[in-house]
Amino acid sequence: MVDKEKREGMLSDYRILDLADDKGVYCAKVLADLGADAIKIEPPGGDPSRSIGPFYKDIPDPEKSLYWWAYNTSKRGITLDIETADGKDIFQRLAKTADVVVESFPPGYMDSLGLGYSALSEINPGIIMTSITPFGQTGPYKDWKAPDLVGCALGGQSFVTGDDDRPPCRIGFPQAYLHAANHAATGTLAALYYREFSGEGQHVDVSMQEAVVWTLMNVIQFWDLMRFNMFRGGATRMMGTPRCRVAFPCKDGHVGFLIGGGQLASISMPPIVKWMAEEGMVGAFEDKKDWEAKDWSEKVDAWALTQEQVDAWENSLIDFFANKTKAELYEQALKRRIILYPCSTTKDMVENIQLKERGFYADVEHPELGETITYVGAPYKMTETTWRISRRAPLIGEHNREIYEGELGFSEQEMRLLKEARAI
Repeated sequence: MVDKEKREGMLSDYRILDLADDKGVYCAKVLADLGADAIKIEPPGGDPSRSIGPFYKDIPDPEKSLYWWAYNTSKRGITLDIETADGKDIFQRLAKTADVVVESFPPGYMDSLGLGYSALSEINPGIIMTSITPFGQTGPYKDWKAPDLVGCALGGQSFVTGDDDRPPCRIGFPQAYLHAANHAATGTLAALYYREFSGEGQHVDVSMQEAVVWTLMNVIQFWDLMRFNMFRGGATRMMGTPRCRVAFPCKDGHVGFLIGGGQLASISMPPIVKWMAEEGMVGAFEDKKDWEAKDWSEKVDAWALTQEQVDAWENSLIDFFANKTKAELYEQALKRRIILYPCSTTKDMVENIQLKERGFYADVEHPELGETITYVGAPYKMTETTWRISRRAPLIGEHNREIYEGELGFSEQEMRLLKEARAI
């Protein structure tokens, strides 16, 4: 079915109220891009995350945060102070028409305002509340505050991140927040599905720490593949006692490749050594140019190798890769069944023919700028419904009039009084 014949997004019948901060803002974006009517609720004056850079054309401005743009696509936006009496009343009115509330306040905060799951379910029995917190709604850590750094550390991700001669570190971008929000979106979809046949809403409780633990599935598998446990190696990996590279320089950048034995690396070693021999650059692999995969798997004892041996192998590969581009290496890797991959730059990804052919990138109009901005697009395609960015992120209070007057029926005078009271 061609795009123009597709129906609306699969979640177009649902309304989401998004109160989440950085820990959960991505959750409602996922739902909004799938067609849900997501309303981003900011405090009067704007959400603090609008101050997160980088900024469009490097001009700091709450309306030009690329962070804000990226995680609030397809949402409408209103300002509302839910701590005021008027704000609480307005939120309850909105909740009567909503399917989901996404929030990331400390446990008990929404209850203290009379806006917790129990209170909202009394006025809307089918409502789903998705709460994203550092450690969940229960347990000894539930009241602890924690930024992304702590989520990565207590979730175990930091233990395998960084150099082993320095303390563990956090991945540069807030991965703990994003994983928590992504799990929240999945949990919300499951709750909506359950409601379809039960009629019951429920409270979805997401722990950032638990979401991070789920990122370590590769650590569990590492022993089966490599026969030793993963730990921090920085830009290298441990192959028994020696360190080995996972990225090699080439003519126009870097490629990923893993040398050695074991079930995984031994697959690639025979064909790449044969290729090096064909070009007269076998180097330190001279005595292994006739080896098969089983030879690498059986004869290479990672724990008996010296760092000097590994360095010699790596230097031969560096010499071999030096006069070849990423594209040349990748093309031959596919033909020869070598596990090697180009390390793509942002420019590479924008120009990638596969991503272009699939229409991965989305051009989004920014009428306030008079410009069209290219965004990362759909992570998956569906035959019957669309995943699309329906609008750019909202300006501060952009849809106040549309929602408060058009949907809730407030008069201009009431709007003026609410603004004066700082409720909206």
